[in-house]
Amino acid sequence: MHQKPSLQISQQQRQVMTPQMQQALKLLQVPTLELQQMLKEELTQNPFLEEVDEFAEVEDHKAEGEENPLERQEEESVTPESEAATESKDEIDWNDYSQDDFDRVPMPQGETNSEFFEKVPVRRDSLVEHLTTELHMLPLSEDDQALGEIIVGSLDDRGYLATPIDELAEFARATVEEVLRVLAIVQTLEPAGVGARDLRECLLIQLKARGQEGTLAWRIIDTQFENLKNNKRADIARALKVTVEEVQDATDSLGSLSPKPGFELSAEEARYVVPDLIVERVGDDYVAFLNDRNVPRLRINAAYQSVLSGKQKSGREEKKYVNDKLSAARWLIKTIDQRRRTMINVMNCIIQEQREFFDKGIQFLRPLTLQAIARQVEVHESTVSRVTNSKYVQTPRGIFELKFFFSSGLTTDDGEDVSARTARDRIKNLIADEDAKDPLSDQKIADLLQADGLNIARRTVAKYREQLGILPARIRRRV
Repeated sequence: MHQKPSLQISQQQRQVMTPQMQQALKLLQVPTLELQQMLKEELTQNPFLEEVDEFAEVEDHKAEGEENPLERQEEESVTPESEAATESKDEIDWNDYSQDDFDRVPMPQGETNSEFFEKVPVRRDSLVEHLTTELHMLPLSEDDQALGEIIVGSLDDRGYLATPIDELAEFARATVEEVLRVLAIVQTLEPAGVGARDLRECLLIQLKARGQEGTLAWRIIDTQFENLKNNKRADIARALKVTVEEVQDATDSLGSLSPKPGFELSAEEARYVVPDLIVERVGDDYVAFLNDRNVPRLRINAAYQSVLSGKQKSGREEKKYVNDKLSAARWLIKTIDQRRRTMINVMNCIIQEQREFFDKGIQFLRPLTLQAIARQVEVHESTVSRVTNSKYVQTPRGIFELKFFFSSGLTTDDGEDVSARTARDRIKNLIADEDAKDPLSDQKIADLLQADGLNIARRTVAKYREQLGILPARIRRRV
């Protein structure tokens, strides 16, 4: 059988993500601050878009006794011509692109249009820069200074020396003894504990800096570190010939030491969270609105009206360029409007589903899924996921990430569902009120919750306890 090349035409259907759809999904997913930057970039790239402060413009014209410019724009609006009929003389309906027709959620009384200025923290020196500055202040020889800079540059973010001593000696062309001598100097720098090669050495350096060398806490770390990690206080007491109470007091003092001293300088400053949505209580209802006062308000630039209306002679390429930019501007304005509507609808559904949380607190948070909200808003589940991703809402009970309201659930004896976050909060409260000498085991906590009507297994309690960062009962036990 002979095979020879040939050309065949086939027709098939497949879903293609257009650039407009990609832009719409991106605008839906980004938080308000990123949206503000994206729209400013669009303003510089698309001449058809312009930013307008409608409220200030209306007030200025009212003060001069003129009519509302937005109403005048509606009277002067024209109809846009299609790309296929660029030579027609149909007028453009600018009202289709103006911001006038967009539904806005009214702001609660007392809200102002003052700008929000984010407090940007002043840049701090990194760990390496800080230690290098300290090193240069010491009376060291040039060789020791150079070797000290190599050691400082080999520290990780925790402040630990991760590179073996012999490798540092080979790289610096120095002896192991010289590296150890300069390393001892680096370990005297602040913050105390930097330059250590493991946790044990890090804690010993900090105790030495506090003048506690030789104390019981020092001896415990120096000689009983493995027993300390396993919380074997009785074994430590027998080995050091002290009482268990003395061991407990000594280990309590170790809680003020830092296991990762480098994070004191390398950790980034906490940044302020700007909520994308605000929920306020008005009477017996909760009102949700967007916190987008600083987002540019866009409308079509009327300067290009003469180009498309035919009043100004222009070539086909010029009209095609303007039509393309007009379509892009129209789509962007429509997408922003759809983003507003979707976010408000999703937030209103969350308020409806979690009404008891807003009224009474976290113990009344109900289990909720993205799919349940998607059915109510009549959108795809992925759309709700994009709306709630990396976005925050300011409520009368504090600022929460939108994902906070979604969690799995547990059942109760009366058939009601309880949120997993509510269960974790109840576990946290039980442990906070326990007797330190007889802490609650995971099984005991499960029994107490089951007595209250919450169906939960011991392994589920253990999972939630670990998520809360709480140690097991045997480690929490006090003498």
